[in-house]
Amino acid sequence: APRRPSGGGLRRAPQDGRLEEINKEFLCDPKFSDEEDLEEKLAVFKEKYMEFDLNNQGEIDLMSVKRMMEKMGAPKTHLELKKMISEVTGGVSETISYQDFVNVMLGKRSAVLKLVMMFEGKANESNPKPSGPPPERDIASLP
Repeated sequence: APRRPSGGGLRRAPQDGRLEEINKEFLCDPKFSDEEDLEEKLAVFKEKYMEFDLNNQGEIDLMSVKRMMEKMGAPKTHLELKKMISEVTGGVSETISYQDFVNVMLGKRSAVLKLVMMFEGKANESNPKPSGPPPERDIASLP
């Protein structure tokens, strides 16, 4: 039989199941019953989380957050990264669990990580708005 390229699909299956279980807990949580499109949001959060949980341990560590920020073009110092993780975990852990992640994303506090994830979502939209000053135009290009 031809070997399939290992894209990590099989290794990710157990984690997918674990995160799906956690999503079900959030769906049943009365605290989030008024959240619009909760199921869709949780599906997106799960994908994002798995994308950045580089070691598939069910937690995002400092290096994973560092890579995530670099990928989004917003590199941070180790101190800033530690502060972000501390903000998400309430200072009790050096890694971000999926529960912490979802709580921040759904929470009313605007944590740095939440803003960054929302920013990344906007950056991925099909028609990006140009940023910065408009390009210089010469007389010939005027209508």
